[in-house]
Amino acid sequence: MVKLTLVGRLSDGMPVSQTPTYLTEDNEVSSFYRQKGELVLKEIAAGALTNSKMTILIDHHCFHYLIGNEVCYITLCESWYPRKLAFYYLRDLRKEFEKVDIKVVESFTKPYAFTRFDYVIGNIRKQYLDTRTQANLFKLNSNHGPDLDIVTEEFSKLIGNCKTSGSEARASPVILQQESTLWSSKLLEEANGNTEKDGEL
Repeated sequence: MVKLTLVGRLSDGMPVSQTPTYLTEDNEVSSFYRQKGELVLKEIAAGALTNSKMTILIDHHCFHYLIGNEVCYITLCESWYPRKLAFYYLRDLRKEFEKVDIKVVESFTKPYAFTRFDYVIGNIRKQYLDTRTQANLFKLNSNHGPDLDIVTEEFSKLIGNCKTSGSEARASPVILQQESTLWSSKLLEEANGNTEKDGEL
């Protein structure tokens, strides 16, 4: 199931739109995952995550993201939800968002200010809730569609690597960047500290 969606600018990593709040099932859980999604967005904007699309495993869920025209589209799905459908969903969001004047997108100064697009997210999301509809089954069985040769990482591994190599990143950022730009992030160190404080969900 498509549970949470964020749309953000890559110029500064600011989220401008999200799944309408009235569609969230558990506000406390949604808030936790929204913070993690915002962190992923910040990492992409900072250049720590260089893939144009990626899947990040977290608990029994997956973050999938897609980048297009300096905008990042992120969705959180349950782990059983077909990745192919998740990326169709993100592509549909991108098509709709690209109809918006870029000057409007650049004008927002506060997070989640583009509330008008929240409703677009809600409407597109409805089409992807049931994986067994004729339209979704056609997408799943089609040979066309999103290229699913996509990098997948565990969020916990990402946090763990940052915790163990954070000091090394500051000591030799060039060498670490050649190995992987994924782990050299202060934001991920902070997220790891918050996760340890919050405990398991």
